Amino acid sequence: MITSNKTIVEQIVAQCRHHGMKHVVCSPGSRNAPFMIAFDEHPEITCYVIHDERSAAFFALGLSQQLDEPVGIVCTSGSAPLNYYPAIAEAYYQCIPLVVITADRPEEWVDQGDGQTIVQRDVFGKHVRYACSFSDNEQNPDAIWFVQRETSIAFNQGNGDWKGPIHFNVGLREPLYSRSEAKGILGTSIYSSKGEFHLSKSDTTVCESGLNLPKKLVICGQMNPDPKLLEALKLFANDHSVLILVENTSNQSNQRFVHCIDRLLNVITDEEIEDFKPDLLITVGGAIVSKRIKSFLRKNKPQMHWKIGSEFPYMDTFQCLTHTFNTDASSFFTELLSLSYTKHSSNYGVKWKQRDFEQIDRISPVIGALPYADLSVFELIHGFLPEKSVLHMANSSVVRYCQLFDSIQSVAYFCNRGTSGIDGSISTAVGAAYADSNRLHVIVTGDISFFYDSNALWNKYIGPNFRIILINNQGGGIFRIIPGPSSTPQMETYFEAHHEHQAEHICRTFNIGYSSVDSPESIAESMSDFYSVKPGEGAKLIEIHTPGSENAKILDDFFLNMRSPNY
Repeated sequence: MITSNKTIVEQIVAQCRHHGMKHVVCSPGSRNAPFMIAFDEHPEITCYVIHDERSAAFFALGLSQQLDEPVGIVCTSGSAPLNYYPAIAEAYYQCIPLVVITADRPEEWVDQGDGQTIVQRDVFGKHVRYACSFSDNEQNPDAIWFVQRETSIAFNQGNGDWKGPIHFNVGLREPLYSRSEAKGILGTSIYSSKGEFHLSKSDTTVCESGLNLPKKLVICGQMNPDPKLLEALKLFANDHSVLILVENTSNQSNQRFVHCIDRLLNVITDEEIEDFKPDLLITVGGAIVSKRIKSFLRKNKPQMHWKIGSEFPYMDTFQCLTHTFNTDASSFFTELLSLSYTKHSSNYGVKWKQRDFEQIDRISPVIGALPYADLSVFELIHGFLPEKSVLHMANSSVVRYCQLFDSIQSVAYFCNRGTSGIDGSISTAVGAAYADSNRLHVIVTGDISFFYDSNALWNKYIGPNFRIILINNQGGGIFRIIPGPSSTPQMETYFEAHHEHQAEHICRTFNIGYSSVDSPESIAESMSDFYSVKPGEGAKLIEIHTPGSENAKILDDFFLNMRSPNY
């Protein structure tokens, strides 16, 4: 097998493959040429080429998200690695195992005025699970042992119980393009033992005391679909003193659960708070979208809060953490259900669910009585979403609107809620769609997020299973929804950043099918063709125009009317 003539490059590539990495996203450059040669020549590794490093890293994040395995990104030196940072931060907080390989100049040339040379050692700081720096001028056996040891530790850290990005920074000397016959370097690893989770005697005592409390609330944050956990949660919800709160990004859907947190909290009065306040809070998964539930629980703290999971074990979102269980959620609930405890006679969970049923009956009449705006568009999007598809949501107002509608059981939901930034939403969805080509992937995005990440369309990996729904209200609509910005004279210029751009010419540039609509009737008429996959057709974008200035008031009216006895 032919590879780069640099021993350290061959060794790192061997370590990557040995630890389960089969895909790598490369951005063109010179200093990283040895890695691109070595990865491209490796028969068991698939390479992708994306010029824009920021988009490339988010594309890799989408690949890893769907493949559930480490995915590499490789770039040249200088400012190129810095473009990776947004996706690395997102991967860190979403616990996605990116393998970041940055080529560097020899260390003695840092800060000496050499081109494309910055301080790259530990450049990603605390946003990676492990970082190593190597150089290709080390030819002794100890150097080989050092690379094997450090990369093994890195993969154990980044792809273990607590997953996340890892960073290899590699100083490389010229010449950079030489190839040679592979030396046959084999990958090595350091075994890290993992035991099955079992509740200890002290754990059991804690759990039994919590289970005896009358009001028990489980909140599921962002996570991938987990059928084993879903079954355990359904069994736990048989206890009428238990409520399961989920968001669509939880990917845990069942009729026994409450799916729309903000919609339900909207109708709980101050006089009722004591009845709905939990005694025991159990949290699983990652980020929670709802600001209302954060505020509710920070003001109305439970007696006990158990956080379940190996990732960020001391993350105290609700300011009431009392216990942390370092295991996966499905194992914990399986153990919890094995305890012999007497179910409390409380109807805490039933009370929440009854109120939820009332809101489900109200939502369509309430929206139907309101004018055309973002809210009614999201109801239409929800209604036309194909079964067994994957929905990606951009951040800001998009993900919040989506949370107002009960999730569809056969649909998987994803959003970059690790850092909740607007950058990279489309790039991530493109990577996910490429990795999962047998399902239809749909991303709903606002105009600012779309234009910000339009380089996501600058690659050859966008297939016919990819759809973009662009809601264009000519600016950052979130700033009309959140309190504060609209009261300032800087609202339109600095916060909303009003514009009059459209996506048609971008779509033409990148050969994406384009259509434009601006009414409920035209949206409904276009959906069948938009979702159809016909021979010879590729990806499609539909641009939905809405009246930006009216959206905030209509959303306020929605919440007000959902509380009204007239519906």
